[in-house]
Amino acid sequence: MADKLLIGPKLRRFRTSLGLTQARMAEDLGISASYLNLIERNQRAMSAKVLLRMAGVYDFDISAFSDAGDAQLVASTYEALRAPRFKDMPVSKNEVEDLVGISPNMARAFQSLLTERGGAETPTDSPTMRAIDVVRDFIQTHSNYFPEIDATAEALSDELGLHRTGPRVALTERLKTRHETAVRIVPSDVMPDMLRWFDRHNQRINLSELLSQSGRRFQLAFQIAMLEQRDMIDAHLDRAKIEGREARGLARTSLANYFAAALLMPYARFLREAEKTRYDVELLSHRFGASFEQTAHRLTTLNKPDARGIPFFFLRIDVAGNVSKRFSAGKFAFANQGGACPIWNIHETFSDPGRLHTQMVRLPASGTENGATYFSIAKAVSRAGNMYGGRAQRLAIALGCDVSYAPRLCYSRDFNLDDPQPADIGINCYLCEREHCRQRAHPPLSKALMFDERARGMSLYRWVPD
Repeated sequence: MADKLLIGPKLRRFRTSLGLTQARMAEDLGISASYLNLIERNQRAMSAKVLLRMAGVYDFDISAFSDAGDAQLVASTYEALRAPRFKDMPVSKNEVEDLVGISPNMARAFQSLLTERGGAETPTDSPTMRAIDVVRDFIQTHSNYFPEIDATAEALSDELGLHRTGPRVALTERLKTRHETAVRIVPSDVMPDMLRWFDRHNQRINLSELLSQSGRRFQLAFQIAMLEQRDMIDAHLDRAKIEGREARGLARTSLANYFAAALLMPYARFLREAEKTRYDVELLSHRFGASFEQTAHRLTTLNKPDARGIPFFFLRIDVAGNVSKRFSAGKFAFANQGGACPIWNIHETFSDPGRLHTQMVRLPASGTENGATYFSIAKAVSRAGNMYGGRAQRLAIALGCDVSYAPRLCYSRDFNLDDPQPADIGINCYLCEREHCRQRAHPPLSKALMFDERARGMSLYRWVPD
């Protein structure tokens, strides 16, 4: 955490949400009302000491007052403003950061208005994609941590003794004794297009033979979540005011998946083993009987205020570069569309499946800040479905964190952390304005193309400089 922060607008919104006057909050924090007034107007920075005192008095997550929670909103707003219709009204990233800092709800309203009016000019503006964005924002707002779900899942894990007995046996017995539901493994030709089917009429869960053991355990845990914890999950959706069949269905499934992961990898034990193994994802997956993807995703949920893990970001792409799952911790930002940077070695995993790739990457500088450096790992995985005549879906999973956390990772031992020499990457080609990139697939949306019939450079695109 920085020693001093300019967080005036955030502080003012937080104070008014509590119904406090400046005088009352200043008294609670042991500072003068005039000093608090200067902080709220960004004429004075808030020291780490005062912020920590405020966290103790009002019991909130300090990360809510950092720039981390705004990084994704800045990226998505900036991306929306790169649309061709705004080419004569260029807006810098600094201006977007100012808008988000002063009024994040205004930035969200602007994006919503663009979507409703078709202003974002993207083929992904549809009810389905809007539902996906709603759920992504919901998870990002909660920092991918839902304490009530975690606590309930951990208690059930202890009750079932999953750390002592085979999880699949215990979960199958739970479904049988409590819900009178049997579990059956069925041939792939019986369910050619499904991996799990809950036959409510016959009280039976059919699992495809193509599912791995970790996949079978996860599907049973998911079904227990839907049968036993639906009221708790729906209460979360109600509090978040998530409306609409598509958005609620996707959000419900996401939280049931969260419960399943927390049941199989209970928070306290999983965090303890993660620290002990120095976040060795493959070793953790063996210890908890989970897949690489399940384990990597679970690592992004360790955000309990008094027992935090490393704040990871997570990305999942297919061989075409389509992003199907993402979560950003810290300031790492993803674009809403357009894939990932080709220089990031997540793409190389498809040509070398089975090997875990490591890399230091650096995002472009923003305003007066230097570009942030991150340590990332990536690996290609295959979904269920391998059989002659059928190809399993291949995906690449990336997990990363700020370079300051790298010494806590087993993967960093082959790197010189004092002189990391990171690879310079962008969010994606549409938004990256780095010149002379040989991997560029598109010019920046905010720049005009330059054509020269006499010469050809190493990159496909050149653009008119500002």
